[in-house]
Amino acid sequence: MKLPDHECPYGLLAKRMLEDAGIPFDDRLLTSRDDVEQFKSDQGVETTPQIFIDGERIGGSEELAEYLETAET
Repeated sequence: MKLPDHECPYGLLAKRMLEDAGIPFDDRLLTSRDDVEQFKSDQGVETTPQIFIDGERIGGSEELAEYLETAET
Protein backbone atom coordinates (compact mmCIF):
# COMPACT_ATOMS: atom_id res chain seq x y z
CA MET A 1 0.00 0.00 0.00
CA LYS A 2 1.41 3.36 -0.98
CA LEU A 3 -0.76 6.31 -0.08
CA PRO A 4 0.34 9.95 -0.30
CA ASP A 5 0.99 10.09 3.46
CA HIS A 6 1.86 6.44 4.18
CA GLU A 7 3.85 3.57 2.73
CA CYS A 8 3.17 0.18 4.28
CA PRO A 9 6.26 -0.98 6.21
CA TYR A 10 5.10 -4.60 5.97
CA GLY A 11 4.86 -4.32 2.20
CA LEU A 12 8.38 -2.92 2.07
CA LEU A 13 9.58 -5.75 4.31
CA ALA A 14 7.90 -8.36 2.10
CA LYS A 15 9.50 -6.86 -1.02
CA ARG A 16 12.92 -6.94 0.64
CA MET A 17 12.47 -10.58 1.70
CA LEU A 18 11.43 -11.60 -1.82
CA GLU A 19 14.36 -9.70 -3.34
CA ASP A 20 16.80 -11.26 -0.86
CA ALA A 21 15.44 -14.73 -1.67
CA GLY A 22 15.77 -14.05 -5.40
CA ILE A 23 12.07 -14.58 -6.00
CA PRO A 24 10.71 -12.44 -8.83
CA PHE A 25 7.47 -10.65 -8.02
CA ASP A 26 4.82 -8.40 -9.43
CA ASP A 27 4.28 -5.47 -7.08
CA ARG A 28 0.64 -4.42 -7.26
CA LEU A 29 0.39 -1.11 -5.48
CA LEU A 30 -2.80 -0.15 -3.70
CA THR A 31 -2.82 3.62 -3.93
CA SER A 32 -6.04 4.60 -2.21
CA ARG A 33 -7.98 3.55 0.85
CA ASP A 34 -10.76 2.40 -1.50
CA ASP A 35 -8.25 0.17 -3.36
CA VAL A 36 -7.10 -1.33 -0.07
CA GLU A 37 -10.62 -2.01 1.16
CA GLN A 38 -11.67 -3.48 -2.21
CA PHE A 39 -8.61 -5.77 -2.27
CA LYS A 40 -9.27 -6.99 1.28
CA SER A 41 -12.91 -7.64 0.44
CA ASP A 42 -12.07 -9.44 -2.82
CA GLN A 43 -9.46 -11.65 -1.13
CA GLY A 44 -11.38 -12.22 2.11
CA VAL A 45 -8.48 -10.94 4.23
CA GLU A 46 -8.16 -8.37 6.97
CA THR A 47 -4.65 -7.09 6.29
CA THR A 48 -2.24 -6.13 3.56
CA PRO A 49 0.16 -6.99 2.09
CA GLN A 50 -0.82 -10.40 0.84
CA ILE A 51 1.83 -12.43 -0.95
CA PHE A 52 1.01 -14.99 -3.62
CA ILE A 53 3.57 -17.49 -4.92
CA ASP A 54 2.67 -19.59 -7.95
CA GLY A 55 -0.95 -18.50 -7.55
CA GLU A 56 -1.14 -19.65 -3.92
CA ARG A 57 -1.77 -17.09 -1.20
CA ILE A 58 1.03 -17.29 1.32
CA GLY A 59 -0.30 -14.52 3.55
CA GLY A 60 1.34 -11.40 4.93
CA SER A 61 4.95 -10.60 5.67
CA GLU A 62 5.09 -12.84 8.77
CA GLU A 63 3.74 -15.81 6.82
CA LEU A 64 6.18 -15.03 4.01
CA ALA A 65 9.07 -15.16 6.48
CA GLU A 66 7.86 -18.58 7.70
CA TYR A 67 7.41 -19.79 4.12
CA LEU A 68 10.92 -18.71 3.15
CA GLU A 69 12.42 -20.28 6.27
CA THR A 70 10.70 -23.58 5.50
CA ALA A 71 11.71 -23.42 1.85
CA GLU A 72 15.37 -23.01 2.82
CA THR A 73 15.52 -26.14 4.97
